[in-house]
Amino acid sequence: MLTKKQLDLLEFINKRMQRDGVPPSFDEMKDALDLRSKSGIHRLITALEERGFIRRLAHRARAIEIVKLPESLGGQPAGFTPQVIDGDRPDRIPGTATEINSGGVAQLPLMGRIAAGVPIESINDQPPGISVPGSMLQGSGRHYALEVRGDSMIEAGINDGDVVVIREVSDAADGDIVVAQIEGYEATLKRFRRKGDMIVLEAANPAYEPRVLPRGAVSVQGRLVGLIRTY
Repeated sequence: MLTKKQLDLLEFINKRMQRDGVPPSFDEMKDALDLRSKSGIHRLITALEERGFIRRLAHRARAIEIVKLPESLGGQPAGFTPQVIDGDRPDRIPGTATEINSGGVAQLPLMGRIAAGVPIESINDQPPGISVPGSMLQGSGRHYALEVRGDSMIEAGINDGDVVVIREVSDAADGDIVVAQIEGYEATLKRFRRKGDMIVLEAANPAYEPRVLPRGAVSVQGRLVGLIRTY
């Protein structure tokens, strides 16, 4: 069962995707539902995702896919399917990782740059590929690579210009180094911790203060599983 606000938001997203082919921005959602802040939209989006009506796709701002609709909205999702890794499709699509179960070399999409410092936009539309040792890939899940920009993770051995290998996950344990999307727009590489109802994103550089954010403002996009450095 959906609340009226959840249903109103789902209907608004669906109509905009049918009309424009892309989901609305958080500001547009906030205005459409007459909410005072985007935090309310984050909570509604999280509730819709938990109930299986939508899916937030990794690696790109404003990337939402409608999985299903209630009967009151017609029961058929409107399609916006960006060519990004979503982790659930049975067939490999352009830009996704080659899955392997043993050693050798795997070709991963280099999805763009990730900030180890002040958050920056992290994803390119058409990622080039990069070859990585197959031993870096964990299990059969989707993986991707990002080039690091900044020095906030230097004490974790991650330097500016390194390429990090990320396994796509939507949750993390305390202490994991993750790709964290903040406010649905920007992404950063930080150590993840929970503190009550808040999420703490910790740098590995004393020059940077930890960022403490509401749980609904942070979305985990992947967990660090490997690093590539060119000398």
